[in-house]
Amino acid sequence: MASTGDESSRLERPDTFRVSIAAGKEAFIDRTGHAPGEPAAEDDPSVADALIAHPVYGSVGWLAVVNPGKRTSEATRELLRTACQLARARHERRRGA
Repeated sequence: MASTGDESSRLERPDTFRVSIAAGKEAFIDRTGHAPGEPAAEDDPSVADALIAHPVYGSVGWLAVVNPGKRTSEATRELLRTACQLARARHERRRGA
């Protein structure tokens, strides 16, 4: 397994995975209560089914969930849809430029 630069998430545990989401600044602030890159209370990145600032890429607006479950499945789906729309819009802007 390749190193993620984030051993604190303990992703080497059996049946453990992380969903990483390029949420964008607005969604990041909405979900965390602070802007990307601003200091905040540290979350435990190994906790399952918790939506948190990504332990490596949170400073650029990414969110993360280890093993999404009942508490985070709806929010995770919504954030992934929005991330897809943002990526599509970036692609269209670049293609049109």
